[in-house]
Amino acid sequence: MKRQNQSSVVEFILLGFSNFPELQEQLLGVFLAVYLVTLMGNAIIIVIICLEQSLHVPMYLFLQNLSVVDVSFSAVIMPEMLVVLTREKTSISFVSCFAQMYFILFFGGTECFLLGTMAYDRFAAICHPLSYPMIMNKRVFVKLVMFSWVSGIMVATVQTTWVFSFPFCGPNEINHLFCETPPVLELACADTFLFEIYAFTGTILIVMVPFVLILLSYIQILFAILRMPSATGRQKAFSTCASHLTSVTLFYGTASMTYLQPKSGYSPETKKLMSLAYTSLTPLLNPLIYSLRNSEMKKALMKLWRRRVDSHTF
Repeated sequence: MKRQNQSSVVEFILLGFSNFPELQEQLLGVFLAVYLVTLMGNAIIIVIICLEQSLHVPMYLFLQNLSVVDVSFSAVIMPEMLVVLTREKTSISFVSCFAQMYFILFFGGTECFLLGTMAYDRFAAICHPLSYPMIMNKRVFVKLVMFSWVSGIMVATVQTTWVFSFPFCGPNEINHLFCETPPVLELACADTFLFEIYAFTGTILIVMVPFVLILLSYIQILFAILRMPSATGRQKAFSTCASHLTSVTLFYGTASMTYLQPKSGYSPETKKLMSLAYTSLTPLLNPLIYSLRNSEMKKALMKLWRRRVDSHTF
């Protein structure tokens, strides 16, 4: 294809839920609240772990990284999406669309790997408590965190560059809420078969493999829980594991359905809902599931609150 064909589209139009204008007004309020709660919940976790020395251990430092990813994920998607919900059609430049897709894949890929490393950390702590300090020492922790972030960068760089190497010669209307790979790919004026094979293979490696490893880790954790002598301890551990698996299944399940078949037969509205599940609901739920239900986090929050009150008192 000639270069002029590739650059003939200089901007895209995001349609959002323009087929349901009355729904857009209601969703605007809902997602504004979701965005604010997501920012607040994750910001609290980041600040607490930064300030509380006793939480500077792998489990909580992994959580802090997850909160940074979730805040960033939301910041890339939600402001633009809120603008889309206020209008019938919203334009986004070619470069801005590229940037948004890049960071969606970057933070989404990083979260995939980070959730896997967190499951491994819990497996090591619960199933091998005596050797845990050696298994998850500072050096291993840093390597796992760096691996997660660097893998996210690699996924985003390869996939975004490949998608935008296709010619876009019209139409330019993206029937979606933001620049995600599948709806943008539908506008390409070229054969995308090779990319779809890559997308399928990549999703298996990036999404499904970590998900399977997480499930295997939690199976081992559940067996360890069943051997606990205390019924109260077992009930608490089961509750925690169920919460974690719910969040993980929601994230990996909807992400895999979105990316395993970039040109799948799902309706546009179904695709939008699946995308919202892993880009909006998961960052909202993670602080509640992983941290704010945690007794150590609650104690640290109360400690910091009392310290703040005392400083104002005196």
